[in-house]
Amino acid sequence: MKTNEFIEKFTGSLRNGTFVRLTLTRPVKVIGRLVEIQGQPVLSLTFREATRDVTKNLPVAEAAGWLHQQKIRGALLSTTQQDWQLTPKLLIAHKPSVTVTTVRTHDRQKKTFLDDFAQVWLNALHTTPKKRQQIDRYLEIFSHLAEGMELRTIADMGCGKGYLTFALWHLLRTRIIGVEQRPELVAAGNQLARQIGATGLEFVAGTIESIQLPPVDALIALHACDTATDDAICRGITTGAKLIVVAPCCHQQIRPQLGRPEPLAESLRHGMLAERMAEWATDALRVLVLEWAGYRTKVIEFVASEHTPKNLMLAAIKERQPFTDPAARKRIEDFKKFYGITRHGLDELGRD
Repeated sequence: MKTNEFIEKFTGSLRNGTFVRLTLTRPVKVIGRLVEIQGQPVLSLTFREATRDVTKNLPVAEAAGWLHQQKIRGALLSTTQQDWQLTPKLLIAHKPSVTVTTVRTHDRQKKTFLDDFAQVWLNALHTTPKKRQQIDRYLEIFSHLAEGMELRTIADMGCGKGYLTFALWHLLRTRIIGVEQRPELVAAGNQLARQIGATGLEFVAGTIESIQLPPVDALIALHACDTATDDAICRGITTGAKLIVVAPCCHQQIRPQLGRPEPLAESLRHGMLAERMAEWATDALRVLVLEWAGYRTKVIEFVASEHTPKNLMLAAIKERQPFTDPAARKRIEDFKKFYGITRHGLDELGRD
């Protein structure tokens, strides 16, 4: 069987030191890499589930047995000598995509994405130590989200001074468009980009809803206030972006509409609890809409809660055609009915 042959290729690569990566594509995407824990190599498996990633580490000696137990429909084995693609009927050889093996260690100091070159633009933007930590965390999250994607053009909406816009360019070295209303910040961002030779990085003046954009592969909007987050989500969905990342800020639209459904009525008499419920309901509704639009959506803690209560990030990866699942649409309708929500910034999406 081709599956057994594929597993033999896998175990052989582990044995002779040529293994680079294992990817199982269905029914749940699994990515396997070699890491070193306490001086011993293990196979680290990342299971890409619908709403989160789950990691499991296996001793190398148990890896073949684990793979035999999986219902493999499609897989890719990358080695330094050959890549092997397994389909339901074929085992296909490809030229190696990587020719050098790497073993990551979990016991070393946490990786930082901000090297010496980053210090140039970090210092020019007068970045505080706390802000640098936030930028590093952002790049860590984004590097995982963008893994395996070809992101040629990214729009960063409402980018402000451009801390994270420069950070994205630093990480990816691709075309990044920072969109900002204030012309003085646009001019300053372009001047700094020219000074450091940031080819592909540009800043333009405009608003999220009105700016003219080329086709984009990813759309970012961090700390966009109230319905500006919905404007960004809408732009991302309607332009067909592969990746949408937003970090909502204030949540004003739903708060006045929020009803007091049982059994929550007594709790929602308290203003602070009602405010927090409105924030939760707003972002939960955004997740439901993104899922209806064909995106696998994750809710991530962006910044630790001791730094700011506005620490939620919604990350959406496009996986299927939008607005084709009636059950997803019904979940939105039921959710709005339960909370008494009659209007929302994403209501126009999916309408004929």
